Amino acid sequence: MIITRTPFRISFVGGGSDIDSYYTVAPGAVLNTTINKFMYISSHRFYDEDKIVAKYSRTEIVKDLEEMKHPILKRALQNFNISGALEISSNADVAAGTGLGSSSSFTVGLLLNLHTIKGEFVSKKQLAEEACDLEINQLKEPVGKQDQYAAAFGGMNKFSFDVDGSVQVEPIHLKKNIYKKLQNNLMMFYLGKRENASEILIEQKKNMKAGLNIDIVKEMTGLVFELRDVLYSGRLDEFGKILHQNWQLKQRLSSKIGDKKINDVYNTALKNGATGGKLLGAGGSGFLLFYCEEEKQEKLRKAMIPLKEMDFKFENEGAKLIYVGDEHFKH
Repeated sequence: MIITRTPFRISFVGGGSDIDSYYTVAPGAVLNTTINKFMYISSHRFYDEDKIVAKYSRTEIVKDLEEMKHPILKRALQNFNISGALEISSNADVAAGTGLGSSSSFTVGLLLNLHTIKGEFVSKKQLAEEACDLEINQLKEPVGKQDQYAAAFGGMNKFSFDVDGSVQVEPIHLKKNIYKKLQNNLMMFYLGKRENASEILIEQKKNMKAGLNIDIVKEMTGLVFELRDVLYSGRLDEFGKILHQNWQLKQRLSSKIGDKKINDVYNTALKNGATGGKLLGAGGSGFLLFYCEEEKQEKLRKAMIPLKEMDFKFENEGAKLIYVGDEHFKH
């Protein structure tokens, strides 16, 4: 058996500038961090030589990969020329569709697992590039690049997206006291599962290609550099304010990102101790992230009832192998 573990991420600022319809016009940048919520992919040899078993939110047993319904699994197995005698399963700490980049964490973890089956070394950069190629170029998903890079590299990073499609990785190394304070002052509350992420992203890309959102995303990209400076200087009282600016700009990218329910919850949080926040992911629903000083968090927690709070910590390892058995794979 082979087991990989790949983290989910929370994006602070710059989301939207990692989409090709933007960064081919102007350089993009995002600042995000991975957290201790993970996607686990396990694989082991299946006794039936001509079948592949895939277990995720459903179970598939196929003889021919063309029959497989899961698009990422199907394409990845085809790319690795794996055609039978394999059972592969996924398990996650948080449900899909919640704005934490779970789809790309799945892809990155799956690719690491398949490379290990083949006995191949793969770097974090190669994992990220292969995941982007699979999702964006091969499957034509309307997604950007930040999630794949975050999942592969782990930790807190500024990712820059150049007009030629290349990605630069800049780890954010903070003093321990700043890092700890930031982690302790962030809170997340669950609004519910998101159903229309693809619709939101398609609208964003369409607007971007028409030149409607370029200036908005440029402003969001500028906030990445402001936030990086705030973190290094320890001026965390400004962190929430920058999150708030980013959220105000993000809502202008698509009519589907925010709604009355989301904005009511957000405004309630601002009245009860939060200095700023944002909806994670494409929009529509999922998790709301807030910056709130520790002494005000109990007041905010009570104001957010009945929404469920999710405890989390930052993580720094990225995608990794956590178990490799001595079982011999056919492949």
